[in-house]
Amino acid sequence: MADSEPSYIDYEAFLDPSFSPISFANTLVTATNNPSDTPLDLSTPLSRVLFDVQEIDSHIHTLGTKAALPLLTHTAARTASAQRILQHVSAHVATLTDNYQRLEAEVIQRHAAATQVRTAAEHLWLTVKIGRAVSRCLLLARQLEAQMADFNPPISTAIVRTEDHRAMVRAASTLHTLRQLLAASQPGEEGEHLARVTVITTLQAEMLAPAEQRLLVRAQQAVREFSTSSLAPTGAATAPAATYAQTEETKARTTSACLALCFLSPPPPPLLLGDSSTDFQPPLLLSALQTYLQTALTSSLASLARALGTLPTLPRTLLEVAARCQNIVALEPLLESIKPPTALLPSHNRDSIGVSAAGAATANLLQPLLAALDTASLPSFFWRSLASGLAGRVQEIVNRGGVSARTLRSQREKVRESIRDCVVRGSQGAKGGQGGWEREVGVMVGSVLGPLGR
Repeated sequence: MADSEPSYIDYEAFLDPSFSPISFANTLVTATNNPSDTPLDLSTPLSRVLFDVQEIDSHIHTLGTKAALPLLTHTAARTASAQRILQHVSAHVATLTDNYQRLEAEVIQRHAAATQVRTAAEHLWLTVKIGRAVSRCLLLARQLEAQMADFNPPISTAIVRTEDHRAMVRAASTLHTLRQLLAASQPGEEGEHLARVTVITTLQAEMLAPAEQRLLVRAQQAVREFSTSSLAPTGAATAPAATYAQTEETKARTTSACLALCFLSPPPPPLLLGDSSTDFQPPLLLSALQTYLQTALTSSLASLARALGTLPTLPRTLLEVAARCQNIVALEPLLESIKPPTALLPSHNRDSIGVSAAGAATANLLQPLLAALDTASLPSFFWRSLASGLAGRVQEIVNRGGVSARTLRSQREKVRESIRDCVVRGSQGAKGGQGGWEREVGVMVGSVLGPLGR
């Protein structure tokens, strides 16, 4: 364009990508002014710029006038081509629109209807699931109510009913099942939404909690009152000894109480990854049995401490201590004969029970108690624990001095034989035979005669 029509304007400078308006303006000012002049004359460079702009505008006008017809022809050709393309594309767009409308009617609308049906089905299924869980809870609650009535019959003047201790086990098992159902609250489990049902929360507060507390109290009372000794305690020398039927009834009641405490015990925490522990340790049962042993130890220790201060009462006190030990001796094989409920055993340990002889031999309620007490025998634990506490009491008698200490020293041989007879008599029937308790005899005699000196 610059070659066909000469022009003094340097178009290459303006078309250069590195063109800078600031540098161009500075060049014009310095070219038309003397750098030493204080007032600069800007009218000359401004006139130059305006003249250049006018020249370019005139040139653009000239070019546009000369090329108007080719431009219009080219634009008309492009417009006609665009019209033809538009007509062709419009037919395809109409076809696509028809296909989409047919697809919407056949798929999208049906999918929307199917989604609503699926949502309704899911809600109905969830309602049925909750209804079944609630129905099962109410059925178990009704069963529990009947079992509690058998276990604790109401007072009636027309019909006299005795308490069925076996119903205590059935009621505790039902409570355990209910507790498992209510605890299964994870997504997808049976009791997922039971906590949001008002009748279930009311059932828990007004029936399940009182029934569990009543069963717990009765079971602990049955364990606490266990006694099968034929030795007459203090003040009951003329009382008749318990018959065989009464003894068996006491054992059966205690067995039911132990099983009920197993069911009432809270479940153990889930095993951690890599944990291979398979021990069955019901906390409520262990607590009740340990309380029973501790009560026997505390009573025996207090009565022996008083009797050693007043030796005339020692034979009667030793008879009481021997009777308590005989109860413990009878409790040990009873616990060994009770098998834990299979439903309470760890799932990975259920199959081993009854398969191997070693597994079947240890599946009883005695092993958890022995493990908790860290002992091999309950009578041995009783005598050794009693001896450990008795040494301090005898030392107190010796430190006080007086008639009690002098009498105890003067009759040490009689006291030795009395304590020996007490240990042997109290341990009758326990594992170890007649000569298997010499260590316990030595520990008991040493706890009393050791502080007396020679």
